[in-house]
Amino acid sequence: MSESATRLSVFKTYKLYVGGKFPRSESGRVYEVSDSKGKWLANAPLSSRKDARDAVVAARKAFGGWAGATAYNRGQILYRVAEMLEGRRDQFVREVGEAEGLSKSKAAAVVDAAIDRWVWYAGWTDKIAQVVGGANPVAGPYFNLSTPEPTGVVTVVAPQDSSFLGLVSVIAPVIATGNTAVVIASEKAPLPPSPWARSWPPPTSPAAWSTSSPARPPRWARTWRPTRTSTRST
Repeated sequence: MSESATRLSVFKTYKLYVGGKFPRSESGRVYEVSDSKGKWLANAPLSSRKDARDAVVAARKAFGGWAGATAYNRGQILYRVAEMLEGRRDQFVREVGEAEGLSKSKAAAVVDAAIDRWVWYAGWTDKIAQVVGGANPVAGPYFNLSTPEPTGVVTVVAPQDSSFLGLVSVIAPVIATGNTAVVIASEKAPLPPSPWARSWPPPTSPAAWSTSSPARPPRWARTWRPTRTSTRST
């Protein structure tokens, strides 16, 4: 009997992503994740309330550093994310195809769109202030300027039916505008976000400040406005 026939597969252990680390859920609970045909894929961790609190604490702690980074620097980091995803494209095509029941060609199109979306938002980081902000006409001997500011910690609920492209679409604008995020991954297809989180650059990136928590979204969860505009006179 050949070695390949007797070898047992090494299954991936999926964990949470909090503060740049990959802890197990405090609750110790998991739930089964299956593909579109009902075939078991893996056990995903089910986050608890304490996991959520830890995620918020980590995101709040990191907000100052990320919001204080220059727009150019944030753009470089988001572009680096796109580069790393491009380098691991085949892995994500397989992950998305299994999670969402897509053919290889359709899964490849989804992954390519997600990579392109990171590049698009990387280019927007230093242009948002120019588009949203501006000088306001006033009747007085002073200037009145409006500038966009980060909201802070933003809760993001990923789309249930789009585990990868949908997640990128809701988290990229939040991070690009200087916010940190607590993300509730898709309960139906929570697996692709885990290797995606590992694609972030080292700890100086927003990877250390976003959280991927496969869980059942609470009724109150929603996606907040990524920026607010402040007006000041000089």
